[in-house]
Amino acid sequence: MRILQMIPHLLPSVGFTPASLKLPSHAPYLLIGGGTASFAAARSIRARDPGAKVLIVTDEPDLPYMRPPLSKELWFSDDPSVTETLRFKQWNGKERSIYFQPSSFYINPEELDSVENGGVAVLTGKKVVHMDVRGNKVKLDDDTEISYDKCLIATGGVPRNLQVIERAGEEVMRRTTLFRKIEDFRSLDKVSRNVKSITIIGGGFLGSELACALGRRSTESDLEVIQMFPEKGNMGKVLPEYLSNWTTEKVKKEGVKIISEALVKSVTCKDDKLEIHLKDGRLVKTDHIVTAVGLEPNVDLANSGGLEVDSDFGGYRVNAELQARSNIWVAGDAACFYDIRLGRRRVEHHDHAVVSGRLAGENMTGASKPYWHQSMFWSDLGPDVGYEAIGIVDSSLPTVGVFAKATAKDTPKAATEESGTGIRSESETEDTATSAVASVTPAPVVENKDDYGKGVIFYLRDKVVVGIILWNVFNRMPVARKIIKDGEEHADLNEVAKLFNIHED
Repeated sequence: MRILQMIPHLLPSVGFTPASLKLPSHAPYLLIGGGTASFAAARSIRARDPGAKVLIVTDEPDLPYMRPPLSKELWFSDDPSVTETLRFKQWNGKERSIYFQPSSFYINPEELDSVENGGVAVLTGKKVVHMDVRGNKVKLDDDTEISYDKCLIATGGVPRNLQVIERAGEEVMRRTTLFRKIEDFRSLDKVSRNVKSITIIGGGFLGSELACALGRRSTESDLEVIQMFPEKGNMGKVLPEYLSNWTTEKVKKEGVKIISEALVKSVTCKDDKLEIHLKDGRLVKTDHIVTAVGLEPNVDLANSGGLEVDSDFGGYRVNAELQARSNIWVAGDAACFYDIRLGRRRVEHHDHAVVSGRLAGENMTGASKPYWHQSMFWSDLGPDVGYEAIGIVDSSLPTVGVFAKATAKDTPKAATEESGTGIRSESETEDTATSAVASVTPAPVVENKDDYGKGVIFYLRDKVVVGIILWNVFNRMPVARKIIKDGEEHADLNEVAKLFNIHED
């Protein structure tokens, strides 16, 4: 008999971990953290070892869920109860839940020892606070000890805050959202319906997505949405300057007031308003702040576990097989891994969590495979502008962009409608391009040089392509992956761009 832990669509944020629960004293596979990487590992372990007994321990109250819809699709839902159902329509019109699986998929933690064919159990609302690596066991925050044969650390990270906000006092902190979890989505949704002005600090992926989502909502109400960041334009650390400027104009059209080159000096509360003082003297008044200034990898177990933290990238330092020490692997945001093609890296994206979690799970069952299958990531600024990227995309690198005129088919919405795929995690299907075929259609002239409708941007290091952004070009990621895997110098990147068929109507 299976006892349901939780029914997500009825009790989406209440885990079933009563005080009387008899926890298993041993888990053959122990996964610390309840996010995407952990779930991908659990599925991978069970695929290779069908009788495996897997225990996921998470300090969140929820079963494993995907984070991207929290800043993307959920905001575009027409359903007034979306904060409760957590169901959303993908760009292709199909509906799904943000939970990877319903509660019926999991077994009760109490049954893990006795269940004949194994399974995956989730312990919600519990935190691992200590690791005894030599003894192969961990201690929870309630002093429970659980031993393991193989352990995965997939603890993700916590959103960074600005020190000036942390020092600003209780009232400012109370009116500041650090966006990461389901509860943050619910809280910000409620705030956006009850205040006149929201200011998002941060110009990266999360900040820009939330700005567009709230901006879209502001057109239906009198909500003022402000986005400020130190760079000259949106996604300034990722996109070359001309494309960052173009993107900023698109974000403005979504109803967002942009304040660029903004460095926050202090934040105060005056006359029931937050006052953000910038270093150049500008003053911004608002009701609520969302800080989206990056993630601090959670390395709380480094000391007790004797695990090395990377001084450059942060996160637990692991080898190409994602192993930190004997019987311990790390995946997702918290892993600083060695990429055999691109060197040491740490990546904070959904698809990397899928790829690294799956690889860690395979290696926990004896596969000994290195990390080489490049994960991709994507960002959609509304249903009309979207991009997919792979490798190292950093605006400080030299770039070459090849663009063509976009058609109605060149939007995230059209792409997902045509492909029938849902949330874009390309690596869910292990597509690899064996031989790319170049388009023979002649390149049309782009009439407006400032209209970057669709295109390919190559990022170079020592004349070799190390990163690629596909700008409103979809379902071509295997081609990009092959170019990076080959690691060759290319005399003419215009010719390489033809492999993506961007000049086809």
